[in-house]
Amino acid sequence: MDKFFDVIKAMIYGIVEGITEWLPVSSTGHLILVEEFLPFKSTGEGFFDIFDVVIQLGAIIAVVILFWNKIWPFGLPQNQKNPQPGILGYVKLDKIFLWLKIMVACVPAVIIGLLFDDVFDALFYNPVCVSIALIVFGVAFIVVENWNKNRRPAVRRLDDVTFKTALLIGIFQLLAAIFPGTSRSGATIVGALLIGVSRIVAAEFTFFLAIPVMFGASLLKVVKYLADGGSFTGFELVLIMIGTIVSFFVSLFIVRFLMSFIKKHNFKIFGWYRIVLGMIVLLYFGLIK
Repeated sequence: MDKFFDVIKAMIYGIVEGITEWLPVSSTGHLILVEEFLPFKSTGEGFFDIFDVVIQLGAIIAVVILFWNKIWPFGLPQNQKNPQPGILGYVKLDKIFLWLKIMVACVPAVIIGLLFDDVFDALFYNPVCVSIALIVFGVAFIVVENWNKNRRPAVRRLDDVTFKTALLIGIFQLLAAIFPGTSRSGATIVGALLIGVSRIVAAEFTFFLAIPVMFGASLLKVVKYLADGGSFTGFELVLIMIGTIVSFFVSLFIVRFLMSFIKKHNFKIFGWYRIVLGMIVLLYFGLIK
């Protein structure tokens, strides 16, 4: 019976991951609450720490599929008849430069993550720190949107993102690497808005930046887990597969929703939501727990 309910829980975790990974509301804050009330009962010690990272792969694949035409750097010229391309087709230089900018934006998080990932988890991965990060960045969203209200973004197209802008966005992403609950998408979007990037471009660049960052984070966690002598049972692998598949399908819907939403609205509603969630987490773990 425990295994049956754990399958249901894996599906719930996948839904939560698919929703909160892309909305700037912190997947960590939500997963802490879900884990508190719906912990796995038939898995080994430390499994959840791997599970909640690996199921991000489903969310990554969803973004790759949705934005394939914007990120795949090889293809055929649309105006050429009967082309004779090589194995990969023709190189699209704008996509190559986009990936170079994404790699530049990844550098700060990669360096700090490799050196201090375990340290930051030990220091800040707790309900109090997560709730504070939720509230602080919730306030930041509201303040930044008010500040930007009558300003015209300097960067309104993805091609206008410079290497300097990409690096600055990557530095803001460090806040999410250091402080769980900040929200990786939240940190990068707030940073992008502050330096004059439009909401749509900020969201798209955040999605693309997530591909190498989240894949790398998942791979790093799994390698560390296995290197420390950890292993997966067949049932645990099933739970990971279920969570990943569910997060994939939910992400397909959420990414489309967010891109449609921000064409007509700002991010302030997510700021207020973060503040409320942060207060709930803080009150529950500080006063009730």
